[in-house]
Amino acid sequence: MRKITIKTYEGSCHCGAVKFEADIDLKAGTTKCNCSFCRKARSWFVLIKPDAFRLTDKTQLATYQFGKKTLRHHFCSHCGIRTFGGSNDEIIPADKAWVYVCVGALDDATQTELKKAPVKVVDGLHDKFEKELAGADGL
Repeated sequence: MRKITIKTYEGSCHCGAVKFEADIDLKAGTTKCNCSFCRKARSWFVLIKPDAFRLTDKTQLATYQFGKKTLRHHFCSHCGIRTFGGSNDEIIPADKAWVYVCVGALDDATQTELKKAPVKVVDGLHDKFEKELAGADGL
């Protein structure tokens, strides 16, 4: 059985106007998605529960939604970097809520931690997020 190794990471956008802290176990795995939004943004993220995420500076925080608006994608309105997002609390019940943190926005994740983090690719293009894709099928 794998040991849980939760670490508190600090993250931010490029200019520092959006900052957060998140309790993450990178060894538990990260995700890439093949939906149109994630593919264009080259998204690489980790899913966590909302109580494991703390927004510490939202000076320039902006939000983008599309389609069914079940997700909120947050980014810096100054530098444009997407840092996190998650389920829309107006649609998704609190007990099913989640936050995604963009791995590239983690300021203090080491190269070693990132290289060792397992990556799965899911089929968001067909709304089959539970389906893991092999190789380049998801990218």
